[in-house]
Amino acid sequence: MIRKGLLDRFFEAASIQRWNDHVRPVEFTELDKQAHKMIIAYVIGKMEEDERKTVVDWRKLIEGGIFEFLQRVILTDIKPPVFHKLMSEKGNELNELVLKKLQDDVLSVKGDFSRKFESYLFDQNYSRLEKRLLRAAHYLATNWEFQIIYNTAPFVYGIDRTKEEIENQIEDHYDLIGVQKISLRKKSFGFIDLCGQLRFQQRWAQSPRVPKTSVLGHMLIVAMMSYFCSVEVDACDKRIYNNYFVGLLHDLPEVLTRDIVSPVKSSVEGLDEIIKTYERLHLEERILPLLPSSICHDIKYFLEEEFQNKIIEKGIICKGLTSEELASKYNEDRFSPVDGVIIKGCDKLAAFIEAALSINHGIKSQPLVEGKRYMYEIYKGAVIGGINFGQIFDDFN
Repeated sequence: MIRKGLLDRFFEAASIQRWNDHVRPVEFTELDKQAHKMIIAYVIGKMEEDERKTVVDWRKLIEGGIFEFLQRVILTDIKPPVFHKLMSEKGNELNELVLKKLQDDVLSVKGDFSRKFESYLFDQNYSRLEKRLLRAAHYLATNWEFQIIYNTAPFVYGIDRTKEEIENQIEDHYDLIGVQKISLRKKSFGFIDLCGQLRFQQRWAQSPRVPKTSVLGHMLIVAMMSYFCSVEVDACDKRIYNNYFVGLLHDLPEVLTRDIVSPVKSSVEGLDEIIKTYERLHLEERILPLLPSSICHDIKYFLEEEFQNKIIEKGIICKGLTSEELASKYNEDRFSPVDGVIIKGCDKLAAFIEAALSINHGIKSQPLVEGKRYMYEIYKGAVIGGINFGQIFDDFN
């Protein structure tokens, strides 16, 4: 079961400000940056697979993203240029500090998570390709943020040197086909740009809240929760891949519709279905044409009834399976299983924690208090897909 301390770390990233020594037209947080980075890593990883026939270990890439996220949360106060300098000279000492601070939270995670974390930080040969994909995605996500800052105040002393450093790092990864395509600033960049815009859409927009979280950051938190739930139930690698990326992309259509709060969706009979139909239509017309066909195929599968358990058998998508059936009959890569009910549980848990944390900070607006109470009544004592969600809800209540 996911420890409360680990979930607290996820939300700490929503309070970590980026570029706070520059002129910023909007706030940039570490949570949003890491979410954008993982979407970019998915795109360039798929392009390497499809066009270069490179074998990407997707589980290692997902885990590497989580390891780097946790490392950055622990070392939050170090500016990026200083961070990279210190890592080159005192990397082992800093990584030992990271593992020590996280030890209690990660030791209980199944799937050999703690040992893999150590190997990722200390073994240069571990996940070499996946580390490179993540590094390329990191600089592309950084550059996306920086372009906004640069165009706001290009006269700031030293900003051209920062620009050159970021561009040099991207050039070092230019052998990756995805980096080349995104750098053209055409179709693939359009998809990355749309995803980046989800950081401007605030969750619980009708209420003040601390810490604020965006739709983009929320998606990453749901993805990471889905990963930890997947390893808890001994999911196969394809099931882990599916659950993570369904979580990471489940609110993607909201880039076109904005985050419509649940009370509004449920206030008019049939409104939720109308919204879903609209989202599917515009996903097909405006988002998927920006991507290669293999990625479109994945995203269609991810987002079609994303909160239902499903598999693919003999080329046909089968939905509405029980969690027991997934575990006993279909927990194999060839079935491409998805734990939709677990992902929905993670989505609701993330929303509950968002409300609970803000209330704990003293922001007790009516939507937050009522939303928290409503979700707790539904999920207290709940066991979903073999995961004791009720216990986690209790931890934050």
